[in-house]
Amino acid sequence: MSPARESQPLADSARRGRRRRAVADRLEFAAASALLWSLRHLPMAVALPVAEWTGLAAGRLIGRWNRTADENLRLAMPQLDARGRRSVQRGVHRNLGRVALALAKLPTWPPDKIRQQVRIHGLSHFHAAQAKGKGVLLLTAHLGNWELGALAHGAVVSPISVVVRPIANPLVDSMVESRRQSFGNRVIRKRSAAREILRDLAANRTVGILADQHASPEEAVVVVFFDRPAASHKALAQLALRSGAAVVPAAARWDAAKRRHVITYRPELDLQRTDDPNRDVRVNTQRFQSEIENLVRETPDQWLWIHRRWKASEPARQTLTTTAGDADGVY
Repeated sequence: MSPARESQPLADSARRGRRRRAVADRLEFAAASALLWSLRHLPMAVALPVAEWTGLAAGRLIGRWNRTADENLRLAMPQLDARGRRSVQRGVHRNLGRVALALAKLPTWPPDKIRQQVRIHGLSHFHAAQAKGKGVLLLTAHLGNWELGALAHGAVVSPISVVVRPIANPLVDSMVESRRQSFGNRVIRKRSAAREILRDLAANRTVGILADQHASPEEAVVVVFFDRPAASHKALAQLALRSGAAVVPAAARWDAAKRRHVITYRPELDLQRTDDPNRDVRVNTQRFQSEIENLVRETPDQWLWIHRRWKASEPARQTLTTTAGDADGVY
């Protein structure tokens, strides 16, 4: 058989795969569009429980979410029994519903309505950091309602840039990106992020970075997160050290008693700067991850436990061991 004939079945299979993927993308986009349209037009008193129920239903249908969350919780919070882990997982699913609700509602609300619906604490910390004139890096995580936090900041404080990883489905990605850019906010794609972030910081703008997910080896420094080695993004520390920007922890979390989200800004973090830049990156990255861990421990049922945060195992432990000795007090 000629090489051309041998390659034909592979080409046909690839075309079929692309067609199936295109159909799946359109179906997923249709479902996401219908959900956001429905949530947008429902009264808030109805939309909120519908969003939470939708999140719970998705959690029941997507088994890998539960498997990953259960594994992560066993590692990070061993004090929880099976019932406690299931309770946290249900909270995570409800929280994802509230994230979808924010994407549906907030881009259509005027700033005054957002001020009525969302409480903001600690804004003076942000303003103090911004007054230094070197830009602000908001250290945040997939905790609580990260989409609401960015949109509300843009609406009632000032527009910000948000660093994002594109969603695999390009149709859904385009829809979500258009909503993220409401109120003058700007999306920075992760692949081209460094130059754009530095430009924004030089103009004393604010950039929000979700710093809580697993990082690939070329982007990572290994530090401790929930008492375990975790490959963590080093870019935030590198950017802060290079630009002189202030790093301000922030999170938008659901207050069940008050039935509203509360955005909290914490005091600017003091960064270590020495004549050893590599060590400074490790030390400051550990500081950032410890800050995120503290926030997660306060509201564990609002963090994205369905993400495989501890993918690295033995290689990470070995890296942690070899670097611990030259970072006194960090690990």
